[in-house]
Amino acid sequence: MKRIRMEVLGTGCPKCRKLAELAEQAARELGLDCEIVKVTSVMDIMERGVAATPALVLDGRVLIAGGAPSLERIKELLSGSI
Repeated sequence: MKRIRMEVLGTGCPKCRKLAELAEQAARELGLDCEIVKVTSVMDIMERGVAATPALVLDGRVLIAGGAPSLERIKELLSGSI
């Protein structure tokens, strides 16, 4: 399995921190080999085409924007994207 790159986009608000926590937990539970990067710069977030944070980006594709869904939903999205 190849190593994947997950980015959590957000300025550090409680929802952003929650999404980062859930994404890390989901990756761990799915046994994914991934690098998780937190992107907090507004300019970097805008460059990715995201207008609402928090957002989750997997290998350059935006999976979630504007909220922190449940752990199960994140696992579904990750499983369907790799």
